[in-house]
Amino acid sequence: MTRTIIRTEKLCKTFSSGGIQQHVLKNLDLSLVEGDFTVIMGSSGSGKSTLLYAISGMDKPTLGEIHFAGKNVAALNNDQLAIFRRNHCGFVFQQIYLLDNMSVLDNVLASGLLVNKNKKELVKTTKERLKQVGIDENSWSKFPTQLSGGEAQRVGIVRAIINNPKVLFADEPTGALNSSSSDRVLDVLTNVNQNGQSVVLVTHDMKTALRGNRILYLRDGVICGDLQLDAYREKENLTRYEKLKHFLAEMGW
Repeated sequence: MTRTIIRTEKLCKTFSSGGIQQHVLKNLDLSLVEGDFTVIMGSSGSGKSTLLYAISGMDKPTLGEIHFAGKNVAALNNDQLAIFRRNHCGFVFQQIYLLDNMSVLDNVLASGLLVNKNKKELVKTTKERLKQVGIDENSWSKFPTQLSGGEAQRVGIVRAIINNPKVLFADEPTGALNSSSSDRVLDVLTNVNQNGQSVVLVTHDMKTALRGNRILYLRDGVICGDLQLDAYREKENLTRYEKLKHFLAEMGW
């Protein structure tokens, strides 16, 4: 039985610049299902990141409703939003926002202690999850500047999921990585999703999009395409690639 985790109603976002209004999201209705790996694609300026920031509570919409975990997120004030994000959302961005003056282990713990006050339990969980993403014990005391980009991003994913968020939001998480590092980060995201974590990811990269089981295509602030795929399996990558390629061609990508 599928369960809707995020639902928007007539979502609008307008920016004003020099007296000119730019309508980035236009009466957008959307339902996201728990456990899905949803990928949002579209050309530059289509509203991909704006949609991600709105449904995650990172930014307020101009009009409309966002129902997430039993709350209309659009109606919360800034303090309420901060608490909501901390308890229900995890974030991974293209820029890796690890604290340079803290070790790998402490970067994750600092985030986890905001929700889980049992430090002994949290340390154990943090170490287990770091091992799961390929960050071994020799790296736990390192500072972020001593890591490769791919390693730092994997630490960033652990930090994002340490509080068991309802949804992991990712905005171009592999955009600044080389091909091999990108593949390892995508493997981690795929693995956490297949273990039950809901993921919503924005990308312009086809290789990244292949990991999703649902692809939404935005054009001028409106969803104009919705492709459903099976769960990712590497052996079926060619068939998956052809389906996505055909879908994107239809979208004019």
